[in-house]
Amino acid sequence: MTGMVETNVEQWKSWNGDDGDFWVERADRLDEGIANYMEPFLAAAAIQPTDHVLDVGCGTGTTTREAAACANEVLGVDLSGQMIALARQRSAGLTNVRFEQADAQVHPFAEGEFDVAVSRNGSMFFEDPVAAFGNIRRALKPGGRLVLLAWQPMDDNVWLTTFRGIMAAGRDLPKPPPDGAHAFSLSDPGRVHPLLDKAGFQDVRMTALSKPMYFGRDPGDAAEFIAGQFAKLIEPERRASVLAALRTDMADHMTARGVEYDSASWLIQATHPS
Repeated sequence: MTGMVETNVEQWKSWNGDDGDFWVERADRLDEGIANYMEPFLAAAAIQPTDHVLDVGCGTGTTTREAAACANEVLGVDLSGQMIALARQRSAGLTNVRFEQADAQVHPFAEGEFDVAVSRNGSMFFEDPVAAFGNIRRALKPGGRLVLLAWQPMDDNVWLTTFRGIMAAGRDLPKPPPDGAHAFSLSDPGRVHPLLDKAGFQDVRMTALSKPMYFGRDPGDAAEFIAGQFAKLIEPERRASVLAALRTDMADHMTARGVEYDSASWLIQATHPS
């Protein structure tokens, strides 16, 4: 747990507290939700049988295990002790996978240890992203690759703008600041390119992806999930009416798979200079 008491303190508290508990209990729902992004994400990573891979913000280890199916060895790191515990449990028997509860911003990775660093929606929460990505770059071999999946701007994600509008119930909910540690901190190409340049990467590329995102088997199931995920945005006295409004909107988004809304992500790629 190197450095986690000195850096990313609020994120450490969150992911080792209620947020970590929430996602451990709903690990499968998280994987189902963004499953449509996995194919292009893994294709971009292009992991080879000889590769050593670093999975940043690995959560419960789904991407770590997917990488391990192609790689020589994979290390998954995450701030959340609960999620790392479940990742280890679900990866029992895999000999080329290991996990550490660690802060990738400061963790003392061996220099030049990895061929590829990947992160599926886990790289947006650094207190000092230049320092964090600089540390990740040093852990890569010269010519090593960085592949990230991160959200496009909030306004381009129909699922979130819809849910926020319903949960606001007429209030004006402020958007997160552009340079904070939050889910949309890598959504602006005008910020991402200089950030990764300062961290020592080159050939930074951002490819727009749009995929349906899954939220539940039916409107009731999906509404309960979203109301739990964004509980802090719902005024307690309005919870019943918000749930009803969510269910009504979600009924219009039923597919053969379940409740789905459009979403938009960036596939971010960069390389460590040779």
